Amino acid sequence: MRIGLITEGGYPFLSSDAGPWCDRLVRGLGQHEFEIYALSRSRHQEDEGWVPLPPQVSRVRTAPLWTAEDDGVVYGRRARRRFAECYGELLAAICADPSADPARSAQPSGTGHASQADRFSNALYALADLARDEGGLLGALRSEGAVRALERACRAPGALRTAREARVPDLLTVTAHLESALRPLSLDWYDDAGLGSADLCHAASGGTAALPGLLAGHFFGVPLLVTEYGVRLRSHYLAHGTDAAAAPAVRALLAAFHGRLATEVYRRAACVTPGNAHARRWQERCGADREKLRTVYPGMDASRFAEVGEAPDAADPDTLVWVGRVEPAKDLVSLLHAFAEVRKEEPGARLRIVGPAAGAEGEAYLGHCRALAAQLFPDEADGLHAVGDNPVSFEEIGGPELPTLVDAYAAGAVVMLSSVVEGFPIGLVEAMFCGRATVSTDVGAVVEVIGGTGLVVPPRNPRALAEACVALLRDPERRARLGAAARARALELFTVEQNVAAFHGIYLEIVSRCPVTREVLDDTGEPLPFGVPAEAHVPGNWTDSGARVVGRGGPGWAAAEPVQATSRTGTAPVPAVEGAR
Repeated sequence: MRIGLITEGGYPFLSSDAGPWCDRLVRGLGQHEFEIYALSRSRHQEDEGWVPLPPQVSRVRTAPLWTAEDDGVVYGRRARRRFAECYGELLAAICADPSADPARSAQPSGTGHASQADRFSNALYALADLARDEGGLLGALRSEGAVRALERACRAPGALRTAREARVPDLLTVTAHLESALRPLSLDWYDDAGLGSADLCHAASGGTAALPGLLAGHFFGVPLLVTEYGVRLRSHYLAHGTDAAAAPAVRALLAAFHGRLATEVYRRAACVTPGNAHARRWQERCGADREKLRTVYPGMDASRFAEVGEAPDAADPDTLVWVGRVEPAKDLVSLLHAFAEVRKEEPGARLRIVGPAAGAEGEAYLGHCRALAAQLFPDEADGLHAVGDNPVSFEEIGGPELPTLVDAYAAGAVVMLSSVVEGFPIGLVEAMFCGRATVSTDVGAVVEVIGGTGLVVPPRNPRALAEACVALLRDPERRARLGAAARARALELFTVEQNVAAFHGIYLEIVSRCPVTREVLDDTGEPLPFGVPAEAHVPGNWTDSGARVVGRGGPGWAAAEPVQATSRTGTAPVPAVEGAR
């Protein structure tokens, strides 16, 4: 079958968070044909290039979310009136106070409000129809009329109280954000040679990345699968909900928009695959139908950890290891205070903190942690010396002591996680592959991942963290039992093979419930009997009937193309991509 894989800031770009799992998925499903539709987040990301692509990727089309050049589209009077009506409806749904929704009392808890959800949905697809008819929405969404429409929606009866307080700078900020978020509506991906030819759209995240999938369903009936290893709505709340620099009206309106969009994505998707139960609870709270949810854990390559995992006794029995990106959410302050308590009970214990600082905020936090380490252990060193000179060391992968990530996990007998906020703990799974006993805080999906194979304590509780570490440092047999159990659990649930098999089954299930509905016409416009031979369902250049396709395409109906990079301005072959055809 032909899969339209939609990513935002991810695969196939080299610098991406979601790139590795998408690459492993595509490579593991060689029997299918993939077309990649990638939304980029920055010029730097585009300039870095792509990862090598496997042969089953027939084409890559890209579009930037970080910039948008004037498309030159000028609306006439009728189109302007049509835009004002559609955009006004969308804004009215965003600005509406949920407590004033007449459908509220008839809705189950956590499912949203049907009337405003339908209003948002209808307006969103009406804007997509307008963009398709007129050539784009860029100028209209940036116009003074868009700002005035937002002001009217904020001042309308029944609007959110905080929205009614919006000032002109707030209106301009929200309008700019909406223009950026709605850019996928204006892309040229929605035709019979693009997403219309896919048997299934797979969005690698929710939010803006799922918009092309929604439109493929709207225009062509293509079913949509949404995978969220980190719930986009939750990420938005964490990033902007507590932003002191943003006005309350801006935070409220953006939260309302992303909430409405998440509800629409979950409602229209044929299937939603959260990466863990923590994400699943978020999705259910945001309106996802429980019957559509299938938990699929991220797939990771276990082979590189095999040597360490099969020889757990080689670890230093007195060393605790923390691995990750240094940032405030990791709560290394509590970790250091906990280790001070550990040293009172086990004077020979050592702590190795391994990982880079995450941005400017991470650099400042790392400096604070170094100073705290020097304060907590003043008689032993300044917290900056190499391993062995001080009980606490701050290191990065690639140095002489720890040349690889595997070496970091192999350096200690117990791996720690001290976070106060965590989604799916990738580092914890890596420690489990290495057969290490773990001590973790009870956040995010930690308990679900550990499953009884490690010790879990409350977050921000240094004493509990210290007691758990001391218990494992003093009991090598228990460490060995927990490490072996952790490795067995990780190999059962979190491997690439498990992930690929799960998605293969989901693909087949979705397509079996959404049969091909396209109609093939001859040159006179009449239906062409047997216009889709059986071999057209095999990826590759098998047929060339010269017929015209109306409606949604089936697998492999068009000749296979070389891997291409496509934007709004056109298509350019990329012959240098390794593995392209």
